[in-house]
Amino acid sequence: MKKSDLKGKVLLQGGKVVNPSSDSIQKQDILLDDGKIALVEQEIEEEKADKVIELTDRVIAPGFIDIHTHLREPGQEDSETIRSGAQAALAGGFTQICCMPNTIPPISTEGDVLFVKNKAQNLEVKVHPVASITKGRAGKELSEFSELVEAGAVAFSDDGSPVESSQIMRNALEYSKIVDRPIVNHSVDQDLKNGGIINEGKVSAQTGLNGNPPIAEEIMVQRDLKIAEFTDAKLHIPHVTTKGAVELIRQAKERGVKVSAEATPHHLSLTEEYLKTFDTRGKVAPPLREEKDRQALIQGLKDGTIDVIATDHAPHTYNKKETTLDLAAYGMIGMESAFGLMMDNLVNKNELSILELVKKFTINPAQIMDLDICRFQPGEKAEFTIFDENEWWVFNEESVYSKSKNTPFFGTEMTGRVKKVIIGDRVIEIY
Repeated sequence: MKKSDLKGKVLLQGGKVVNPSSDSIQKQDILLDDGKIALVEQEIEEEKADKVIELTDRVIAPGFIDIHTHLREPGQEDSETIRSGAQAALAGGFTQICCMPNTIPPISTEGDVLFVKNKAQNLEVKVHPVASITKGRAGKELSEFSELVEAGAVAFSDDGSPVESSQIMRNALEYSKIVDRPIVNHSVDQDLKNGGIINEGKVSAQTGLNGNPPIAEEIMVQRDLKIAEFTDAKLHIPHVTTKGAVELIRQAKERGVKVSAEATPHHLSLTEEYLKTFDTRGKVAPPLREEKDRQALIQGLKDGTIDVIATDHAPHTYNKKETTLDLAAYGMIGMESAFGLMMDNLVNKNELSILELVKKFTINPAQIMDLDICRFQPGEKAEFTIFDENEWWVFNEESVYSKSKNTPFFGTEMTGRVKKVIIGDRVIEIY
């Protein structure tokens, strides 16, 4: 990864601009002046620039946004730090990320939020903290929402620990309306999960591993949707995995419930069949499901039921994954491989267009978390992700900037690769 300055007038020439704000894709030149957009036109004379960057056969999109990551700092810096997570984000084309609060201690106080903001203030990537719904993520008492938002929290979640009390969930949604931030609840009924570590189905029966049934997710999704409907509050449902959950969200949207939802690249790429290998890198929460569920997620992306693709980037040290499946930690890293996987499994299979995929990575997550994105207007600060939609490559350990390597996708051939990120007057060459 090479970083350099783009001072003065710089012409980005010959690229194809994907602008989700105007639903357009067109060949355009972009003239930057000290990191700000000066002109966007079909052709701009080279004489207007001090430097020309040739982008023929490249696609220019707003900087990608990942609204579900785990950066592990404070408390688990051996797995990831805010700095190393930001490097992983850049490698995947992400210029903004939202980090979940299941750190040690959790992001539960104004000081916790400010710790993350201060750690990230000199990084190229914008890091937006998600604060805990309840103090200490203990599920007992609401956090101080107003103070946390004032400090910089963009949403509230006890991610990894579902809010089991329906009354506390109702209170959280009610209070979230005051601060106008979404509630993000990990969708699992722990009683129904009953210690299950992979999807309850054919593979759990074949392997003898405890199963986590789809209904454990769907019961919690239905509860949260009903409370959100009753309170008229904003609910975001993370890492949706089941066909039934997709349908529940679809019906809720049709009723006017203020709900948004995300799916992960790994749930869109793999199924429970992967766990036949007992490879702990495929152990995630919620678990990989059946092919019918994967197809339902794809259909949900196509019809707008699922708004966002988010990685749930979950780094772990080698020893936490290199053990038996029942003892291994849940989760896999995902920022560096997300775009290539989604190009192969969605765009290159004609499930989504380039414009639709870019929307799932940019304007949709920005709207959910109330974040700014570049709209290719003069005067705006440059914040672009530049990719080659046709480049063939193999994802391997050299592609990873995270401190952790827990991914099942090493050796995967992909077509579509992030090449550069431009943020203000800085250009980051990825490959």
